[in-house]
Amino acid sequence: MEPKPEQSPHHAYPDHWEADVVLRDGGTARIRPITTDDAERLVSFYEQVSDESKYYRFFAPYPRLSDRDVHRFTHHDYVDRVGLAVTIGGEFIGTVRYDRIDDRGRPASAPADEAEVAFLVQDAHQGRGVASALLEHIAAVARERGIRRFAAEVLPANNKMIKVFRDAGYTQRRSFEDGSVHLTLDLEPTEESLAVQRGREQRAEARSVQRLLAPGSVAVIGAGRTPGGVGRTVLRNLLAAGYTGRAYAVNRAFDEGLATLDGVPAHRSLGEIDEQVDLAVIAVPAHQVPEAVADCGEHGVQGLVVVSAGYAERGADGRELQRELVRQARSYGMRIIGPNAFGIINTAENVRLNASLAPESPARGRIGLFTQSGAIGIALLSGLHRRGAGLSSFISAGNRADVSGNDFLQYSFEDPDTDVALLYLESLGNPRKFTRLARRTAAVKPVVVVKGARHSGTNPPGHAVPVSRIPDATVSALMRQAGVIRVDTVTEMVDAGILLAGQPLPSGPRVAILGNSESLGLLTYDACLAEGLRPRPPIDLTTAASPQDFRDALAEALADATCDAVIVTAIPWVGEDGEAETGDGQVLAAALHTAVAGGSAKPVAVVHVEIGGLAEALAAASSTAAPRQRPTTARTAPPEAPTDRTASTDRTASTDREGAMGREVPTGRTTDTDRTTASAPAAPHPPAAPAAPEATPPAPEDRPRPGRIPAYPAAERAVRALAEAVKYAQWRRQAAVPGKVPELLDETIDEAGAAALIEAHLAAAPDPRGRQLGHDEARELLGRYGIDVRPTLPAPDPDAAAAAAARLGYPVALKTTAPHLRHRADLGGVRLDLTDEDALRRAYGDLTDLLGKPAELLPVVQAMAPRGVDTVVRASIDAAAGAVLSFGLAGAPSELLGDTAHRLVPVTDRDAAELIRSIRAAPVLFGWRGAAPVDTAALEELLLRLSRLVDDHPEVVSVALEPVVVAPQGLTALGATVRLAPPPARNDLGPRRLPSY
Repeated sequence: MEPKPEQSPHHAYPDHWEADVVLRDGGTARIRPITTDDAERLVSFYEQVSDESKYYRFFAPYPRLSDRDVHRFTHHDYVDRVGLAVTIGGEFIGTVRYDRIDDRGRPASAPADEAEVAFLVQDAHQGRGVASALLEHIAAVARERGIRRFAAEVLPANNKMIKVFRDAGYTQRRSFEDGSVHLTLDLEPTEESLAVQRGREQRAEARSVQRLLAPGSVAVIGAGRTPGGVGRTVLRNLLAAGYTGRAYAVNRAFDEGLATLDGVPAHRSLGEIDEQVDLAVIAVPAHQVPEAVADCGEHGVQGLVVVSAGYAERGADGRELQRELVRQARSYGMRIIGPNAFGIINTAENVRLNASLAPESPARGRIGLFTQSGAIGIALLSGLHRRGAGLSSFISAGNRADVSGNDFLQYSFEDPDTDVALLYLESLGNPRKFTRLARRTAAVKPVVVVKGARHSGTNPPGHAVPVSRIPDATVSALMRQAGVIRVDTVTEMVDAGILLAGQPLPSGPRVAILGNSESLGLLTYDACLAEGLRPRPPIDLTTAASPQDFRDALAEALADATCDAVIVTAIPWVGEDGEAETGDGQVLAAALHTAVAGGSAKPVAVVHVEIGGLAEALAAASSTAAPRQRPTTARTAPPEAPTDRTASTDRTASTDREGAMGREVPTGRTTDTDRTTASAPAAPHPPAAPAAPEATPPAPEDRPRPGRIPAYPAAERAVRALAEAVKYAQWRRQAAVPGKVPELLDETIDEAGAAALIEAHLAAAPDPRGRQLGHDEARELLGRYGIDVRPTLPAPDPDAAAAAAARLGYPVALKTTAPHLRHRADLGGVRLDLTDEDALRRAYGDLTDLLGKPAELLPVVQAMAPRGVDTVVRASIDAAAGAVLSFGLAGAPSELLGDTAHRLVPVTDRDAAELIRSIRAAPVLFGWRGAAPVDTAALEELLLRLSRLVDDHPEVVSVALEPVVVAPQGLTALGATVRLAPPPARNDLGPRRLPSY
């Protein structure tokens, strides 16, 4: 039971300091402020600490705490004196305390900004990262209370505590005084401290998933005596998979005389088992789950898979039941997969765990699979099985109340048995963290994602996570920026997964096509063009081609330096009697495997039509293939697993893809001697964004050899999977040398001046919803970052308009600024190229006659800008995803067609260059139809400056520059709107904590 804190005379109990954390060994604990009701807990905790640890804490023998000590250590004002405790099962396992001091080391209050800090961790829990977690949280608390430095006195022999301070990554100073080490830590986060924090988070969360996937013992709670039922099904699937650990059946309804069930020990409770159980699968009605969880927690179970339903998917009462389930499990240090989960699978030979409702455990492979839906999980398992693809691990998370896709990415990053991570997600609880983890994981292995519930605007039932308001197209762009391969359907996920798991990455987009069907070859060629690849004319081996002909042609293509990948197309042979021969699939597969084994490492895919046994034979890894190269990791843990929830439908949808590059499709048969490439694009194509130096391909003997060759029943599916691999490989090469922000920007940016303006504007209108700046205010703020916006002058009547034009100089534009007419030239609210006063007065009269009175139109006069391409640049902050920079052409392309590109802030020079090139209308900027190319360098600089502004000042919650006219030389921002507000809280910069939904 958590204590009910007294109200401090100085400050209310800070419940926002409470947090669940994952410790180094993967277990969880709770960090919270110490209160006056904790006296007995503190005394009990201190009694379990060794004399040596007490000596290190107090620098003298200190066998017990006096009543005065207990009072001092439990009474805090949460400002100048703060104590935090780490608890498991409601009992203390570690404490930390700070006391604010002045420059002479005496007790003080603000504005003193230094505090003395001291830790004490129970000996049985030392080495679990308790002190490191406490330091992160007490440092965050101190910064909130205006404390900038910690001082600590540590005995030289207390190496563990010295290491905690030394490894934290904060700027620190050390000295030796009066027989002790004096440490001073500056609490301002540094790049090193953030990297240390995230590294610890990764290792802890990966370990927490690994404990679930590789348990030494499993208890199925709720396994029934009669066949059937969820619990009994899970138990039988566990045993059928050949689980290598110890299994137990637990059910409080068992007869006392029942000794075994399905050949494993049967017990009425975990307390009857004479050893610790690592994993419990709970399959009892929801109202019985709390009792089962308590039984698990009291007997040291490390993790839970809750397949029981009746939680958040049932509405408000179920959501509260689910929150209580998570609170209860975490209080005992356990993590949960579920509730409403389908289960987990680990195919590692030394584990062979199938703690799921899947009747057959998949073959061992190198694909890790996570899904938030049981129905989709079943479909994916079935699809991978049909294609001959094996799994390393599987987690179906159900309502994903605890273990999530982010945890799966943490595990996949370092799992040596996983080469490709596949995720079906319906919600992103922490988009900032997801993109960060996905980027890091994608740098070493592919991450393929299908995002369900894309257009509903709400989270699926059971997913009580923050809702992001950014459009799905923006989510897709941000995933691409992080290196994630986002596909639209689970079928595409399987197609991409089997290619990436079995084949090396392509070095480029050049594709050789060969096969015994001219028509199938042309379909493949067209599909390549549609996906932005560069296919060579297909090589027609004719319908008389033998498997040996295929082998020779494939070997020649693999040896050809002018192609980066090969697609083989095959139809059944026609025998002498005119009948199709469909049973030679194994012979053809053997021929193709032989060619691949002897050639250079390039991806190979096969498109076939009704050739019996071919797909199965190709899916068998070649015995001569060398093992695929994988990143070296420091851990050799079994694969991770997903959780599950039942979804009603397969979310499938199509998205716009890049158009064909206008290449000429060859006609007639092409022989294998024709090595010409397709003709150049007919339309100008945007120059490539600045790329990282081309990675030098490893020598043939060092490159990974392909193993399983993926087979596809349609050319479009094979080509789409290959295209995703090409784009991912290009991202990998570029990510190896990150982009940068040019230093020249620093010389023209006044960060302090902008901060002062923002503070003054917010102070003038203290509204938590913020305020929109006026035109001149926005111009002034943007000007601090070198973003010039052309001024406008109000024109409430024709005389004022004429005076404004005389001041600005002709030619001018007359515009309405009324909200319903803003940026609507199509409605007649803009008059351009007014060269003299007479033209201006006529335009003013026409405008008011057509649209209304000046007081309604709010007209303004602005000097004309050089002709160019009208674009729109925006930046906005989403509370869940962070700051997003967007770019598109003004008007119909972006507003009607949604042709807008997005990147997460901060953007680098490479991000800015790719941003303007990634919209479909990008050729307009680069000389489309003979027009002069515009100044894209100036446009990229503008994007970088705006990115810096919103990154430096999170109070700038939205900016829109519209239109930005980009001319052949320079650009002009004609309009700007800026909104300021108190910045939304960020959940990715504070100390480590598990989400609490």
